[in-house]
Amino acid sequence: MTSAPRHDRQQDEIAFVLHSYPFRETSLIIDVFSRSHGRLPIVARGARRPKSNLRGLLMNFQPLLLSWFGKGEVRTLHNAQWQGGQPYLQGTALMCGFYLNELMINLLARDDAHEQLFDYYRATLYRLAHEQDHAATLRCFEKHLLQELGYALVLEREAGSEVAIDAQRRYRYALDYGPVPDDGNVRSGLPVTGKTLLDMAADDYADPVTAQQSKQLMRVLLNHHLGGKALHTRELIKELQKI
Repeated sequence: MTSAPRHDRQQDEIAFVLHSYPFRETSLIIDVFSRSHGRLPIVARGARRPKSNLRGLLMNFQPLLLSWFGKGEVRTLHNAQWQGGQPYLQGTALMCGFYLNELMINLLARDDAHEQLFDYYRATLYRLAHEQDHAATLRCFEKHLLQELGYALVLEREAGSEVAIDAQRRYRYALDYGPVPDDGNVRSGLPVTGKTLLDMAADDYADPVTAQQSKQLMRVLLNHHLGGKALHTRELIKELQKI
């Protein structure tokens, strides 16, 4: 008897649960972000039974070793092990984590591995648990997510040229193009200072103007790539705290 093809069975893959919802009477569908296989749906059969070994294990924001089988659109969970090492998120940090998950659910294609983004996501969860400037943490992740998806921001050069961004100048950031000097004749694009662009390139959001302008710029860019779809967690965070 020949063994099952490799893509039919995966063993001990490091992953995070992005979202889960009930399936039939006792099971769950979990939307998983794995390091080697990207985002994929997995059915956890019997996970909602009172005595299931999986009950309380398939949590968001905790690294898991997952084993599954199947080659259809929805795989079947075979085993799950908690890895530990990631502090539990609480309060605003928890809501920020759900925001990251909602972003990835809406922007990442299924079965498309993003190993560097996985590592950055894991580091971002650690930052959310330990640092207080959640807004800066979110801006860093948003920028790296767009870069990973092929939508890298132009931050250090004027769009369409090799002219370096001047921290003292004002620009307008045009969608799918980049920053152009704001000479008073340009009406399209979002106003932004050169310093904000250079700060964003360096992942430095300490300046209040940079913090405010980067939030506005990232919101416009993400809305563009989301096709205008509203993010429920972002609206909830706005009610809790201005991020």
